[in-house]
Amino acid sequence: MFLYIFGLVVLFYAYRWFRELKQVANKSEKYVYITGCDTGFGKLLAKQLDKEGFCVIAGCYTEKGEVELKKTCSARFSTVQLDVSDNDSIMKAASIIKTLVGEKGLWAVVNNAGISQPSGHVDWMVINDFKTIINVNLLGVIAVTLSVLPFIKKAKGRIVNISSVLGRICLSTGPYCVSKYGVEAFNDCLRLNMKLFGVKVLCIEPGFFKTDMANTSLIQDSFQKIWNRLPQDVKDDYGSDYIDQIKVTMTERFGKKLDGDLMKVVGCMVHAVSAVHPRTRYSAGWDAKFFWLPLSYMPSFISDRMLLKTMIKPKGFKLI
Repeated sequence: MFLYIFGLVVLFYAYRWFRELKQVANKSEKYVYITGCDTGFGKLLAKQLDKEGFCVIAGCYTEKGEVELKKTCSARFSTVQLDVSDNDSIMKAASIIKTLVGEKGLWAVVNNAGISQPSGHVDWMVINDFKTIINVNLLGVIAVTLSVLPFIKKAKGRIVNISSVLGRICLSTGPYCVSKYGVEAFNDCLRLNMKLFGVKVLCIEPGFFKTDMANTSLIQDSFQKIWNRLPQDVKDDYGSDYIDQIKVTMTERFGKKLDGDLMKVVGCMVHAVSAVHPRTRYSAGWDAKFFWLPLSYMPSFISDRMLLKTMIKPKGFKLI
């Protein structure tokens, strides 16, 4: 019986692998709009899709980001200046894209732009901290998608949303997790809706990678600024040395566990854009596949206990 089940599993994965090899035709006629192309995944994706022959429209937050990309890419390559938290910027970019794609429509939009700070324990936050993260990571994704959705429908193309394992399971990074859970919900609602129009909606859930967003020095500085503004009674709840423990943990544990191979994520993005049969969800990174996502399926009392064991504890804390 075991061998029979094992054989079926092997056949299933072999069939899926073979099916997913087929690439879309006429790449040079397909436009792909990517947000957050100044650095990290977005910059690498823009370059890779340009190499593969797509007509890339890279949304960059800075003029410097635009200039650097244009230096290394083909004549097909276009850039737009884009702030995903600013509706006027989004609509201006959409107007440029409409002119570029014409009647062919837009093959894909990749919602990659995001920020990770300010973030921290919920009782450290003020409402503006949540608004700052949500305006970029969630409302930015929704606004950009809606701005080009008619062009996507015209091409019967696809929408690729970059979420995170922290859209499946929470750590003590309240605003960030809230924003990514929202991306997951938006992605699922949109996927069902767009099936009626032949549009594919895909989600990529990376683990922890060595990008600017995960820069331990910047995260430590952000935590310190938040700690400095906390009322004394909240600081007393955690203990005076709590922030120092966080900094040590960031350096000794978190920083060393970050995956430096960004192409694991970029490869998923490229496949989502270019495969005839893309996956509905992509888990990028070994930590995502073998720890975070399995942990998200466990009963809450088990996952909570496992996560609490790894967290820095406030003074006097006892795990019950």
